[in-house]
Amino acid sequence: MSGLQKLEGKDIRANRFREGLSAPEFRAVLHPVAEMDANLIEAWSELARQAREPNIFYEQWFLRPALDQFDHHPELRLFLLWAGEPGHSQLLGLLPIGPDNRFGRWPVPHVQNWMHHNCFLGTPLVRKGSEQVFWEQLLTALDLSAWPGFLHINGMTIGGPLDQALRVVCGDQKRRCDLVHSEARALLQSDLASEAYYEATVRTKKRKDLRRQAKRLSEQGDVTYAHHIDAMGLDQWLDEFLQLEKAGWKGENGSALDCTPETSAFFRQAVAGAAAAGQLERRDIRLDGKPLAMLVNFLSSDGGFGFKTAFDEEYSRFSPGVLLQIDNLKFLDQPVIDWIDSCAAQDHPMIDSIWSDRRHIGRFSIELKGMSRRAVFRGVRLGEALMGKIRGRAIFDPTEVQQ
Repeated sequence: MSGLQKLEGKDIRANRFREGLSAPEFRAVLHPVAEMDANLIEAWSELARQAREPNIFYEQWFLRPALDQFDHHPELRLFLLWAGEPGHSQLLGLLPIGPDNRFGRWPVPHVQNWMHHNCFLGTPLVRKGSEQVFWEQLLTALDLSAWPGFLHINGMTIGGPLDQALRVVCGDQKRRCDLVHSEARALLQSDLASEAYYEATVRTKKRKDLRRQAKRLSEQGDVTYAHHIDAMGLDQWLDEFLQLEKAGWKGENGSALDCTPETSAFFRQAVAGAAAAGQLERRDIRLDGKPLAMLVNFLSSDGGFGFKTAFDEEYSRFSPGVLLQIDNLKFLDQPVIDWIDSCAAQDHPMIDSIWSDRRHIGRFSIELKGMSRRAVFRGVRLGEALMGKIRGRAIFDPTEVQQ
């Protein structure tokens, strides 16, 4: 019987009790992704509302459609940390995790949190105050499992509470935890109102050009800006979004959501789930009723995530996508929202010129117990260090600058 089989359906009990938790024993479970009942979904949703770091990509209304539509390893599991009896106590943490046979271009088996092409953040969902015990119990579970290699956490916020807790736990356990890649992406966060932020961030010449483009666009017909926070007309809106995205360069290179039935179904299900949870926001610009630019934002706790944007490339001379992002700055006028993550690639030519703050996202590799695992980890890290020197690449760790 494998280590995974020994753990599956059972729990790992911790003898330690942290102040503020509702039971003296934590229970960690590697839960099959195909087995989700109503109790788990309810506990999962409640955990998301209390998460130390919001991450809509691991909320149940987003992750479940992804698991249904996209391929994943047959041994993929939900790591669940319960405050007491599984299914009958508070859920303290959740992370989709499983084995992977490749590490980048190398055929190196390891364990990794599950992400897909439309998942832009891999930070675990962890209840406030449970950050350290989450990592302690996850590492214990993986040490006891038969999964090979090391642990790789992809797409986690650098410098956040989960990163800090991971480094503390690994330091206490004399376990190597290396930041192996980092990138910075645009973040909208400011105490300024939207108009003041726009004037402070965007150059005067650029603002003048955009005013001219907006005026020229208005001369083409009736231009309207719309903001939706409910599900009214959602099916038709999604049809229009998918058609608009597919008509552009993403459709030409096969990366538009509507290019495959799996990504199209996933998108519809995830957006509908966000709407049902009250976590959807969408905006559009229309010319005589025809959509020129559309975007989808997801909300969670005090933050937001810019998920998808599409615009009509036939009207690119008017910059409808940029004009819509300027309208999107109205997030700053919402008192309940403190920030919004663009989820855009580093050095994005459009959003980086409008949003001045940056969010650092990284990949972490962590040692697991066992001589063979340690050897694999150190061999991979040596190889990465050599490749970094050859290519002249340095990994930026913003936590070192803060110190």
